[in-house]
Amino acid sequence: MRDVFETTSGAVRGFRAADDVVAVLGIPYAAPPFGAHRFREPVPAAPWSGVRDGTEFGPIAPQSAELPGAPVWSPGDEDVLTANVWTPAPDGGRLPVLVWIHGGAYTFGSSAQPDFDGTALARAGLVVVTLNHRIGFEGFGRVPDAPGNRGLLDLVAALRWIRENAAAFGGDPGNVTVAGQSSGAASVACLMVMEQARGLFHRAVAHSPASVFHTPDIAEATTREIAAAAGRPATAAGLASATPQELVAAADRVVEAYRNDPASGSRHYDPSLFAPVLDGETLPADPLAALAAGASRDVDLLVCHTTEEYWLLDAVGSCAKLTTDAQLARFAADFGLPDELVPGYRAALPHAPVHDVHLAVFGDLLFVEFAHRLAEAHSEGGGRAYLSRFDRRRGGPDGTTVRAWHCADIPFAFGNHEDPRLSFLIGGSPTAEDRSMARRMVRAWADFAATGEPGWAPVRDGVAGPVHTWRPEGRPPTPLPVPPRALWAKADVPVLRP
Repeated sequence: MRDVFETTSGAVRGFRAADDVVAVLGIPYAAPPFGAHRFREPVPAAPWSGVRDGTEFGPIAPQSAELPGAPVWSPGDEDVLTANVWTPAPDGGRLPVLVWIHGGAYTFGSSAQPDFDGTALARAGLVVVTLNHRIGFEGFGRVPDAPGNRGLLDLVAALRWIRENAAAFGGDPGNVTVAGQSSGAASVACLMVMEQARGLFHRAVAHSPASVFHTPDIAEATTREIAAAAGRPATAAGLASATPQELVAAADRVVEAYRNDPASGSRHYDPSLFAPVLDGETLPADPLAALAAGASRDVDLLVCHTTEEYWLLDAVGSCAKLTTDAQLARFAADFGLPDELVPGYRAALPHAPVHDVHLAVFGDLLFVEFAHRLAEAHSEGGGRAYLSRFDRRRGGPDGTTVRAWHCADIPFAFGNHEDPRLSFLIGGSPTAEDRSMARRMVRAWADFAATGEPGWAPVRDGVAGPVHTWRPEGRPPTPLPVPPRALWAKADVPVLRP
């Protein structure tokens, strides 16, 4: 089984990730986006001579996060636009290609997280590609006279690189599925309606898509806040004079100010600063509206959410603690929720503390309701959409409850549930029932990437019927009643954050 591959920029050498899978890591798909290329569109990577080593992940994008099992960003790391490939067919073949976009609120994360190892999916018959792209201010900050949504433009550049290079790794450039989770899933929705991405992929997977997008006015206001925190003018020259490290630190200070100020409106509850900007150029329209109008009806879509999304943010200490009905009422008012929505959740969770009601409402607001609407909009626009949910709760190794929370589904869909570095997400070693569920989830992704059919019925006529549920065999449903969709009928999901 060979381990050297010829790409359009030069030869790369990988390594045997398993007996039947070769992995090649850290392949540049575009030039480092710094120096003369900072705040600009991505440009092709410079070619190299000889054989480039592909046994380590490339540097991650500028950020302050330190995630378990993943590398951290170091100032000076610039070659951040790289891809990683796992292939079971290095000697030929035309296998379906699955391209993964990591999540992280457009602010943190990387392709090097242990959740995203592509070995198990490659063994299921896919060529798996994961990648890094610009995030935070470098990728989504609004800069005068600079292209917007640079992080999305990086993804387009990566897809073009995959179209040109997939065959070298045994993949079929005519059968590409783009997949992501959280902000990565919302990025998938954006790619579905971006003209620059048309024809570069044929199917899409969106797990727990985040609902928030920004107008140019909102993005420009955020730029002014970050520039002020960095001590720079909010001009092209002023922003360029700040190092990536300075802008990361400035954004963190702005986030902390929102987190500590209950009077700051919706950002007090989720002080994420960055999101795709509806600029009318790179991103022409709100994906829900564009999909409902048929913008991507030729792309099959698979959507999934978890049943207890926001509990993860509580577990890691990054969400507001609401303990009184007055605080809950203020939260509802800050997001403009219908009067009957919170009482409806109260009725569905009669013995739950206020904070649990808040977590249930907020998780559904940011992820679950948007997931449903995304699938329904795509179906309404003539596309084929499938909807599912992940429902697995268990006791953790320290006596705590590990819920069906944000990100908990991804180790199972990737088949990486045995990795001890992911025990926080899944609650210790998996059971036999967990392993069976993981095999089914991996198979569903592989089948969807190959044929467009994951194994259950699609949404019909723009209305989601029974949702396919991922749950270990023999486990009861999570004891968290799901309020009727009618409660959300009058609510606007926060497509535009105030």
